[in-house]
Amino acid sequence: MSRSEKNILAMSMSGLGLQSMSTMLLSYVLATMITDFGISGTAGGFISTITNIGMLAGGLIFGTLADRKGRAKVFVLTVAIFAIATGGMAFANNIVIVYVLRFFVGVGGGGEYGVIMSMMADTFSSERRGRVNSFVTIAGQVGSIIAAIAAALIIPVFGWRALFIFGALPIFLAIFAYFKLDDPEEWKATNVNDSRPSIIELFQKGRAMTTIRLSIMAIAQVAGYFGLMNWLPSILQKKLGLTVSGSSYWMIATIIGMSIGMVFFGQIMDKIGAKTAYSLFLISSALAVFIYSYADSPLLILVGGAIVGFFANGMNAGYGAIVGNLYPSRIRATANNIIFNFGRAVGGFSSVFIGFFLDNYSLTVAMAFLSVLYLISLSCVLMLKTK
Repeated sequence: MSRSEKNILAMSMSGLGLQSMSTMLLSYVLATMITDFGISGTAGGFISTITNIGMLAGGLIFGTLADRKGRAKVFVLTVAIFAIATGGMAFANNIVIVYVLRFFVGVGGGGEYGVIMSMMADTFSSERRGRVNSFVTIAGQVGSIIAAIAAALIIPVFGWRALFIFGALPIFLAIFAYFKLDDPEEWKATNVNDSRPSIIELFQKGRAMTTIRLSIMAIAQVAGYFGLMNWLPSILQKKLGLTVSGSSYWMIATIIGMSIGMVFFGQIMDKIGAKTAYSLFLISSALAVFIYSYADSPLLILVGGAIVGFFANGMNAGYGAIVGNLYPSRIRATANNIIFNFGRAVGGFSSVFIGFFLDNYSLTVAMAFLSVLYLISLSCVLMLKTK
């Protein structure tokens, strides 16, 4: 890699890693917050849902802004927004304030995603995008691991509010990037005439069905990720009587499985193509998620969580790459933010549905719901016009 490539890769990994860390802190305090604020499981699940609605808003605002004004400036702004909003969670005294702050966490995180993925696509060739994007998405999982470790160390001693103060640390990345990050050369060359990309371009020149299919795939991906990751700690605490610290260790095993899956997916996507790679992982995800609902011992939950993570979230490594391959540089940030954040906004409701299924039915019903979504996503990927 050139010096510029290394710098952009490092910034992208740091940005997604810290954004994932700040966002995932909620998982470890959700059960406590439900008790402290006296709300139902469904209302608790809506904290995650409002975050994903904020991500859609951030995608709408910052996707086209990054395509028009540059990746670097928008990257700095979005990191600052989610860092400050995360820190504000420490001082929330009612559920309404929590909803508002988590909305802005979503605005910053959702806006940042498209900037990062478009920077990567602008910087690396299509033959390398699957692999380098897997590094960035793995950094996101490292952020989740940091969140788990922080929860285990901070909550028992200082309480859940202190955890959100820790989550404000990415503000230092924003300051560093302000001075050190520059726009990729491909974006500079594409925007020499001060062009003004718009969302409507995602539905022009034969792109409409591609945009719709990728959006449905993103909905299924996000539903599985946030549904599992936001509720898994609470499920483990209730099902096996684990403490917050204990459930954090189980989450780490699941995240490690995800990271290994991302490395594997990035490699095979570049070698055998996106369509075949996604088909293999989506079928495996549908089976693994449903079977996991029958795990009834610590060992099975540990191993099964790693397997579910490998398949269900390993394929997350490919979304930035596939969008980068299917859309030109002038609308890449717009495409990434609109498609994936629309998926976040809609797929984020899985947390509410899973909360409802757990309150009124069973874990098996909740997991069957996710399995069906993966099969719907499979039908979409098979119709994409890509290899």
